[in-house]
Amino acid sequence: MNTSGDNGLSRRTLLGITAGAAATTLATAGTASAAVPAAGSRRAADPKATDLTAGQAWRKLVRGNDRFVDGRQKHPHESLEWRESLVEGQHPFAVVLGCADSRVTPELVFDEGLGDLFVIRSAGEVLDTAVIGSIEYAVEHLSVPLIVVLGHESCGAVSATVDVVRNGTEVNGDISTLVRAIEPAVRATPADSDADAYLAACVAEQARRSGQYLQERSSIIRDAVAHDGVTVVAATYELAGGKVARL
Repeated sequence: MNTSGDNGLSRRTLLGITAGAAATTLATAGTASAAVPAAGSRRAADPKATDLTAGQAWRKLVRGNDRFVDGRQKHPHESLEWRESLVEGQHPFAVVLGCADSRVTPELVFDEGLGDLFVIRSAGEVLDTAVIGSIEYAVEHLSVPLIVVLGHESCGAVSATVDVVRNGTEVNGDISTLVRAIEPAVRATPADSDADAYLAACVAEQARRSGQYLQERSSIIRDAVAHDGVTVVAATYELAGGKVARL
């Protein structure tokens, strides 16, 4: 993450922060530029911020996904000149919290390039303090207007949780942490005799709940949604067709 031009955070300061404390420090930095202002004023005052609203950012993602689905990608922002232009700082227009699944790469799914998306990935879109702190950083210090929580068809983490809930299957190691985090979504999903339909409903419920919990857990995100025009969107991705559908 390039921070050379971010609001009030010097390169030396960030390099001095230990890995375990980084998310907390970024989330609570007490500078005037980090305060949550009145609607729209932060982005307007920050020359590095995107000038897109949350609605415009979502429509840009939809257009990119349409190109991806149709096989007519533009592959923007991959040139040497563009890469060099990002050395001094970044100004992504959307955060995407997606699954770690190798088949669901946000920059490809939305046909975007270097510096366009601030991407965080964890199996099943599970939230922990590092994930939440990373999203808070994007909202508070990069003025990103849109957060997308992207679930996907046939998610392995959700499928494993379904097996645990329905069949009592045991999981080993820290995978159990993922299962415990996803379990409330699975238990809240109405039963369906069609296994594929049930899994799809569980995937959608997990994406929705992650978006809701993000706002409940983080006062920074909650305040940005309430006062600064930031929007949280839950969506799912179809593996075969490549289509992203908003929930």
